[in-house]
Amino acid sequence: MLYYAYNKKVRVKKMINQNSTKEEVMEAVKHDGHALHYASEALREDRDVVMEAVRNIASALMEASEALREDRDFMIKVVRHNGYALLYASEEFRGDREVVMEAVRNRVSALMDASEALREDRDFMIEVVRQNGHALHYASEAFCGDRDVVMEAVKQNGSALEYASEELKLEMAKCWVKCMNCKGK
Repeated sequence: MLYYAYNKKVRVKKMINQNSTKEEVMEAVKHDGHALHYASEALREDRDVVMEAVRNIASALMEASEALREDRDFMIKVVRHNGYALLYASEEFRGDREVVMEAVRNRVSALMDASEALREDRDFMIEVVRQNGHALHYASEAFCGDRDVVMEAVKQNGSALEYASEELKLEMAKCWVKCMNCKGK
């Protein structure tokens, strides 16, 4: 089967099939990561080719060889470059603290793609919001009402308070007013 990858900017058309060279496939996946589907199995096992495809579009990870998708070091590199790729990772990696943390560093909303067990892990959530306070937006309702989690998020980014529970927002507003009154004396 042939696959045509188009580069809209320079109007280049590349034909990809099982016999395409690494260079041809690399050129195609730069413009359309889905072209990986038509590459040979050997090239779907090639780290450079798969990484280039995933940089273009995260869903290209589904076309990578099983061996690559099961390689933890490779998955860490993949999500470091494209946090969306966590959505296409195995359940094992979606529950791996280091893999998820790398994905969240790249794209905070990748937290939604983490395993439920990891999203319910309080220590992990504190670690995440210390990296990016806006991760509170993707946290469970329980963590949005957890004073320690919210405080860590707000320390990292004050605007994360918007994702806190109404009860904590009110409590923090009262504290802020007290502090302002103390400064005025």
